[in-house]
Amino acid sequence: MFKNKSIIITGGTGSFGKAFIKNLLKKRYPLRRIIIFSRDELKQYEMKSSSQFSDQKHKNLRYFIGDVRDKNRLTHAFKEVDFVVHAAALKQVPTSEYNPFETINTNIIGAQNVIEASLSSNVKKVIALSTDKASSPINLYGATKLCSDKLFIAANNYSGKKNIIFSVVRYGNVMGS
Repeated sequence: MFKNKSIIITGGTGSFGKAFIKNLLKKRYPLRRIIIFSRDELKQYEMKSSSQFSDQKHKNLRYFIGDVRDKNRLTHAFKEVDFVVHAAALKQVPTSEYNPFETINTNIIGAQNVIEASLSSNVKKVIALSTDKASSPINLYGATKLCSDKLFIAANNYSGKKNIIFSVVRYGNVMGS
């Protein structure tokens, strides 16, 4: 399934991204490229500098600075990518409540950008990470993730004849992240 394929992880420097990439590297999946997409230059530098995630040690690792709010950057990053794992989000409930527009821009508009960039590329599968807080949400974070979930599921109706599948995975604590 993964032989000579490329995967990109949005929010790849976050706790889930690191745990997921660590798992990919440990299993020695024969991936052509693993792309870590994140807007945090410092976290990318720290990851790249560690022996565990060194792009010198792991020749198939790529680090890509970008923000899910920037659809053009996503479209560029998704070129020749087979799988997208969308983990980028503003996740802190108090921060989301204090910065509602930022949370909406990242968690909803960013999700739509990932969908549109995936549809305009030859991506085969998109897996969006959700949260248990999206079930009967009581705060803005949960509400934005519920909206994001609905966008990803509805994207299957807009794919037309493209060979692409959109999925959502709800989690509490995924892969020890």
